[in-house]
Amino acid sequence: MSGAAIAARGLAKRFGPVTALRDLDLDVERGSVLAVLGPNGAGKSTLLGLVAGLMRPTAGSLRVNGQEPRARTTRAAVGFIGHATFLYPDLTARENLRFAARLFGVPNPEARVEALLEDYDLARYGQRRAGTFSQGMAHRLSIARGLVHDPDIVLLDEPFAGLDRTAAARLGTRLREVRGGGRTVVLVTHDLARAAELADAAIVLSGGACVHHTGRGEFSPAALERAYLAAVDGAT
Repeated sequence: MSGAAIAARGLAKRFGPVTALRDLDLDVERGSVLAVLGPNGAGKSTLLGLVAGLMRPTAGSLRVNGQEPRARTTRAAVGFIGHATFLYPDLTARENLRFAARLFGVPNPEARVEALLEDYDLARYGQRRAGTFSQGMAHRLSIARGLVHDPDIVLLDEPFAGLDRTAAARLGTRLREVRGGGRTVVLVTHDLARAAELADAAIVLSGGACVHHTGRGEFSPAALERAYLAAVDGAT
């Protein structure tokens, strides 16, 4: 395998008779932002689940930071943020972050929690239960939770889904900060404009196969839009 942050060769995932991902070859360079686009059912979330170590591939090989994704050290290097917040609604914002920090063995967890609450404009809501949060606030807390252990690799699964314009703009600002931190980011989205704004490499999936791949330094929003629209048309 290469020295890429994420490297896949012939990667495939099947669920019974359904092939969710097929024969994917992919290198995601360290410090880059990869956008993953495609219609519903294209295999985007499956790819994230494999990288996050939440499921095993059916065929092929996958390495994250040169290791098997389900290895303990690998999972500690990955942060997962998506439209599902992974928050405990009956815990306060502070308790959710504290729990995640201790789960990952974060040094000085109390200081890390307070810093994140401040960074994501949640300090005054630290004692409120997460279940009472607006969607925008829950997204901010979810990002803080996903970054609590300062991961090298950040996986984003449709983070803009269901947000109004103001909340989406605020989230975009937060994600640019994530990108500016030198992390490797994989962004699954249907939002072409956000992909063009945040990414410097992209793939388009359709029917589990990669139908378009633009590497870092070759990124073209126009080519990405054409490939995405073709994939969507082919899926309808």
